[in-house]
Amino acid sequence: MPALPKAVMETNFRFPGQTDFYRGKVRDVYTVSGQLIMVASDRISAFDHILPRPIPYKGQVLNQIAAHFLEATRDIAPNWLSATPDPNVAVGIACEPFRVEMVIRGYLAGHAWREYKAGKRLLCGVPMPEGMKESDPFPEPIITPATKAEEGHDEDISREDIIAKGIVSEEEYLQLEKHTRALFRRGTEMAARQGLILVDTKYEFGKKDGKIYVIDEIHTPDSSRYFYQDGYEERQARGERQKQLSKEFVREWLMAHGFQGLEGQLMPVMPDTFVEQVSERYIELFEYITGRPFERTESEAEVEERIFKNVMAYLKGK
Repeated sequence: MPALPKAVMETNFRFPGQTDFYRGKVRDVYTVSGQLIMVASDRISAFDHILPRPIPYKGQVLNQIAAHFLEATRDIAPNWLSATPDPNVAVGIACEPFRVEMVIRGYLAGHAWREYKAGKRLLCGVPMPEGMKESDPFPEPIITPATKAEEGHDEDISREDIIAKGIVSEEEYLQLEKHTRALFRRGTEMAARQGLILVDTKYEFGKKDGKIYVIDEIHTPDSSRYFYQDGYEERQARGERQKQLSKEFVREWLMAHGFQGLEGQLMPVMPDTFVEQVSERYIELFEYITGRPFERTESEAEVEERIFKNVMAYLKGK
């Protein structure tokens, strides 16, 4: 088997004018001269754990899908993105983030289904109708926010609690809801054109100079769940599980190898064959979601070297 392409586990750059650095689950975020430089690494996380091996091209896939959707939704809501000087890099406005994630669900799946199956009919203060089964559509999409945790799991929270606790003002929250619904409508339309169903997703927002911006990624397989349209009705009628276009297959592999992120469980070793499989699946996701062929970044230089060079060229050109 040929050697796997180079992958980026982490970056440790020092850019001129750099004032801050933050390492998220997937992105390395540099603050330079008041703007954010987000480097999408090839790290992959599942069950709130970063897996030990990076996935070639995953960072490029996520970065380019996010840029694709941010560009396609600028007419709905302003967003933070200014430029993509490298396939793995997004540059944009540094905003003060709101400490909530705006989760919106068009279908009963994932966390909502687990709560429903456990007998709950209220999620984040929002009622869920009786008589639904897994993967059924809600009569209309529901917004089920979560508090943005610094560490550990995000937690469900109601609109009323967000406003009462002063996490977001009522006026701002109504604006976040409006943007969330409009973005979800556009994402649903774009997915339908590709033969997909946008099941649920999350949006993050921030503020700069009194203006609200969409921040971070949108409509990527890491932040969203998609079903295939083809065969959806038939699978529902037969009570079968829906075919998903997401990173669910990685979670399933981990569970099959005895790992769900619980205390005392050992992270399984990912063999080269599985790493390559995950890489190919992410590329397939890109092509399916965007309708464009994926261009693998073949480069003589090491990936980190290429990223640094491209970001420096961008900064010099500013």
